[in-house]
Amino acid sequence: MILAIMSDTHDHIWNARKAIKYITERGAGAIIHCGDFVAPFMLKELEQARIPVHGVFGNNDGDQYLLTKMSLTELSNITLYGLVGELNVDDFKVAFTHYRAVADGLAASGAYDLICFGPSHKAFLGKVGKT
Repeated sequence: MILAIMSDTHDHIWNARKAIKYITERGAGAIIHCGDFVAPFMLKELEQARIPVHGVFGNNDGDQYLLTKMSLTELSNITLYGLVGELNVDDFKVAFTHYRAVADGLAASGAYDLICFGPSHKAFLGKVGKT
């Protein structure tokens, strides 16, 4: 399965829509969002991908209660995890968070194949053991 990784959408609807178009055109089976949706309407935008979206909260997600409530009551493809999310995709273990320090700890555990994290707004690829 193709996983799309994104983070820090920060209410930028137009960029999110471009990303969702790109993701769906390439046949991704799920989206991992590493936090900073910011407002609940961003979840409605991500729902438009019509594939599962797995997300965690970031430091700019204001009303986590409302985001959670919306994901549980109004939206069918959004799952929110809190500080750390975990997925097992075909025996490939993925963890995701918003925070680099948490990601470093998860990577050091050796329990995952892939760790994804947010807030730098820059792509990063590193290796710790098999992770």
